[in-house]
Amino acid sequence: MPNTLVTGGAGFIGSHLVDTLIQEGHKVVVIDNLSNGKIENLNRNALFYQQSVEDEEMMERIFMLHKFDFVFHLAAQASVSISVREPTNDAKTNILGSLVLLEKSVKYKVKKFVFSSTGGAIYGDGVPTPTNELTVPNPVSPYGIAKRSIEMYLEFYRKEKNLDYVALRYGNVYGPRQDPNGEAGVVAIFSSRMLKNDEVNIFGDGEYVRDYVYVKDVVRANLLALKEGVTGIFNIGTGVGTSVNELFRLLAQITGYQKQPIYREPRKGDIRKSILDASKANVELNWFPQTALAEGLALTVEFFRP
Repeated sequence: MPNTLVTGGAGFIGSHLVDTLIQEGHKVVVIDNLSNGKIENLNRNALFYQQSVEDEEMMERIFMLHKFDFVFHLAAQASVSISVREPTNDAKTNILGSLVLLEKSVKYKVKKFVFSSTGGAIYGDGVPTPTNELTVPNPVSPYGIAKRSIEMYLEFYRKEKNLDYVALRYGNVYGPRQDPNGEAGVVAIFSSRMLKNDEVNIFGDGEYVRDYVYVKDVVRANLLALKEGVTGIFNIGTGVGTSVNELFRLLAQITGYQKQPIYREPRKGDIRKSILDASKANVELNWFPQTALAEGLALTVEFFRP
């Protein structure tokens, strides 16, 4: 039974990952400061520490006590717009917190470190789409800069300190348990507001294009990342782009929403178009997205339905 740490394990993606790891026979420890995560998302069979990954003393104690085989690092400040407003705080969590975990992983001989990175925010604007991993990163937000920094640190730790890693660059992940009250997570926000018949805001002209990937498919990619001999950076997306306007139409159809959207000023830091080429993950991880957008949206709406 592997000892496995999931940071951010009370959050949206992390809690789904914890559920699946426990089903697969892992002994799971969750670290989450509950700034974004929710206690009700926690699997009752996981051991939970309400802590920040930036707390080096506590991370030392936890790593020393549990001797983890695997670390899945999902804890993050996950909003692009917040990172633009508060770059210092973004860096404290997303860079310094990650480095604490990397140091402890080396010290306590973790077998593999799986990092949740980002696709669109790392590649930036003006790149060929679908975008593959050979594309030179050009992050335009502090959030993307932080994620790219940790990828570079991971390669340093692999070469200099023999820490095996996989970094997964996600598209726009959506599904049940996503927070509809934050700034990230357009599917959750639209679904929740449409079901309440509230007004729905679209930032900019609605022609921002994203690659929407269902949370269960992302969880499967994380588990496949544990395969022996697999290392490096992998895109996790569908290769299909959907505009915010099209997403609005699809969700309005599912929910029966009749109102028109309200268009607002564009948000700083948002890139125009992000579609990921996941061919490398197809070949090396044997990972393929299995949930079509229409099916995933219907499942998400059902979760938010009162």
